[in-house]
Amino acid sequence: MSHKRIPKRRAAMAAGGVVALGAAAILLPNANASQDGASSDAAAAPRTLKAADASDLASQLAGMLGDAFAGSYYDTGEQQLVVNVVPGDNNQVIVEAKKAGADVREVDNSMGELRGGASTLKSEATIPGTSWAIDPRTNKILVTADSTVTGEKWDKLESTVQGLGSGMATLEKSAGTFRTFVSGGDAIFGGGARCSLGFNVTAGDGSPAFLTAGHCGVATEQWSDAQDGAPIGTVDQAVFPGEGDFALVKYDDPATEAPSEVNLGDQTLAIGQAAEATVGQQVFRMGSTTGLADGQVLGLDATVNYPEGTVTGLIQTDVCAEPGDSGGSLFTQDGQAIGLTSGGSGDCTVGGETFFQPVTTALEAVGATLGGDAAGGAGDQAGGEEAGGEEAGGGDAVGGEEAGGEQAGGDAGAGDAGAGDAGAGDAGDGTGSGVGGSDDETGAHDGSTG
Repeated sequence: MSHKRIPKRRAAMAAGGVVALGAAAILLPNANASQDGASSDAAAAPRTLKAADASDLASQLAGMLGDAFAGSYYDTGEQQLVVNVVPGDNNQVIVEAKKAGADVREVDNSMGELRGGASTLKSEATIPGTSWAIDPRTNKILVTADSTVTGEKWDKLESTVQGLGSGMATLEKSAGTFRTFVSGGDAIFGGGARCSLGFNVTAGDGSPAFLTAGHCGVATEQWSDAQDGAPIGTVDQAVFPGEGDFALVKYDDPATEAPSEVNLGDQTLAIGQAAEATVGQQVFRMGSTTGLADGQVLGLDATVNYPEGTVTGLIQTDVCAEPGDSGGSLFTQDGQAIGLTSGGSGDCTVGGETFFQPVTTALEAVGATLGGDAAGGAGDQAGGEEAGGEEAGGGDAVGGEEAGGEQAGGDAGAGDAGAGDAGAGDAGDGTGSGVGGSDDETGAHDGSTG
């Protein structure tokens, strides 16, 4: 296994960046508040929960409450799960949800009504440059139109939203343009396109592979970790547009070691499992252009109408991204794989909306599992004198910082492979042949994911 090192200048930035990550990713309590011996009033009080535990509780309550369940979200300030309930004639559902430890609030719109509204939007207003997702914090459908939706298109969208009825949806305008975040340049390459690796996985037949965006997978069949370099992986399955935006790429060398981790610059974060996103949850994104950025989940089961077609079932966030970040990993600070970067609007200077393919859905669809030797490439991340082309994308943009004064995208990713070169290079390093090419091509991402 080759061992790449970060240049001293970059190592200093990476070290500072990791501190930023620690500051941004404030650890949540490790255990739920105990209710033992508490009074009946205290027992019904909302429990303090970690984000992951809140997600689990939300799933349980959704099944328990049935039609009365109208969505939920995580209140990061209070560290509590807020559950929307349409009580109807049975107020017992509120009592049961409170006993489970949730902060319960009564709302008007049921999930059935909200999903019905989304179906109406799909049938009557599938216009390129639009998106919609259910927002449990407002108990409405959040409809967004980008800058290309004007004139008759805007009138059609506006009238459709109004036709849903008062209190069912909100309509917002985005200054940017919805697009997939693929571009020509560095990172993982195929057919002139540049993307980022999401997570290393094990395919159903036991072979090493990685997940990336589906629009990357349909763009070309073979991918390399260096521009004009030899292919290291071949697309096995890809979905885009349609019911998702994901692709499974199998490493051409079956002996490739593909550790389950994300590179943060001078250290790696082990990825232990895939998890469902929760609205309000803090998440981090790694990509080849902009390195590391963070934000919150805004909506689930989002529909996005890209110029290439409609994609459903996505996660909507306020995490920034730029061309080249496509396929990059979305994860939590405690090592849960959440999503793969799909597309959105804006950039990491002005902000915008970004959509992600849920990892859980992608894994199920392609028959793969997260795994690998999480320690397999950790040693490659030690700070040192040399790294990919002097431009270690991952370390440059920890915690959403702009690459130590240079926007993570320009210097980090576009430099030599940056965070996303991590993409293929990550798993690549595990091959033992130093995938990612020479020191000038790998970036600081050997043995990890981008």
